[in-house]
Amino acid sequence: MPGPLSRQAHLLPRWFHKGEVLGNHFAQLVVPFFLFAPLLGLWMPGPVPLIIGGVAGVLIIVTQVWLVVTGNFAWLNWATIVLAFSAIGVPGAFIRAPAEGSGTLPLYWIVITSAVGILYLVLGWPALRNLFAHRQLMNASFNRWQLANAYGAFGTVTKERMEIVIEGTLDEDPDAATWREYDFKGKPGDVHRVPRQFAPHHLRLDWLMWFLPLGRSLDDWFTMLLARLLQADAATLALLRSDPFAGQPPRWVRAVSYRYRFATREQRRQNGVVWVRDRRRVIVGAAELP
Repeated sequence: MPGPLSRQAHLLPRWFHKGEVLGNHFAQLVVPFFLFAPLLGLWMPGPVPLIIGGVAGVLIIVTQVWLVVTGNFAWLNWATIVLAFSAIGVPGAFIRAPAEGSGTLPLYWIVITSAVGILYLVLGWPALRNLFAHRQLMNASFNRWQLANAYGAFGTVTKERMEIVIEGTLDEDPDAATWREYDFKGKPGDVHRVPRQFAPHHLRLDWLMWFLPLGRSLDDWFTMLLARLLQADAATLALLRSDPFAGQPPRWVRAVSYRYRFATREQRRQNGVVWVRDRRRVIVGAAELP
């Protein structure tokens, strides 16, 4: 979901975006392992393990703040920031031998934690193999306990941003009708409107509308959404930014796909637009209530 500064971030130089990719991979695939550095304090007294863990936490926080500033990723980044703060400073006061002066962990604790660790490694083996599979599964579960799954927000990232625009009309003849758009709160719609900041609030309907073009077929919830719009259902209309018919049920609704791109600086100066879009095809033809 775009935010107020998403377009400015998009227009940054290509070399900066390449650096972002490398930094993102480093921050998300390498740095998290260093969060466990304070555990070395059990065998390596001194400030070094705590410093390593703290630096790892700071790096994660910085990268997540950049994502917060440049996009509306709901609560995901905010939750990660909260967790990363736990690596800064405080844990070192608690990572010590349980009994003061004993110098060693009790045997029962070593046995329990080792057993849990080994069990999780066994359960995680299919998920680890999936990381290197030619056809990697996303959001897949490999056991009945739903542990050690393959998590991914989405399986593909397209190079073009396709948006589904819902239109309605009060006219009787859909072929000669004047169609008006339903405007959503967060997802791209009006090309002149600057995206707002909603995160950490999660606009679930807007997110579902974003995922819709990535699927091979329309989901049942979308068909139900069109039906509710035909009924001018108040609860459904409350999820939208505006109702072009002010509560009056439309005669017909349809869904059209558009390709959206951020406007260049020149296009912004000349036309005052944030987005540039071109119409692609009708996804759902004119539909009415039975």
